[in-house]
Amino acid sequence: MSESGMSDKAVLSCRNLGKSYEEGPESVVVLSGLQLELHPGERVAIVGTSGSGKSTLLNLLGGLDTPSEGSVWLAGEELSAL
Repeated sequence: MSESGMSDKAVLSCRNLGKSYEEGPESVVVLSGLQLELHPGERVAIVGTSGSGKSTLLNLLGGLDTPSEGSVWLAGEELSAL
């Protein structure tokens, strides 16, 4: 526990997260090798230009889409196992 009384354990994390889409013979990489840990009480902002993968990241973190590589963890459990 930290001094604030909140657990230091990440409530949401991703490890080596990646997402790509197939467009004909081409593979379009949207996210690659993303590492992220969010702890209780933290606030974050996801910013970037149009088409940079913000919505894709939120869909992956929320379990609405499956990653092409890596994993998302929610409260210590791998999201794909829930």
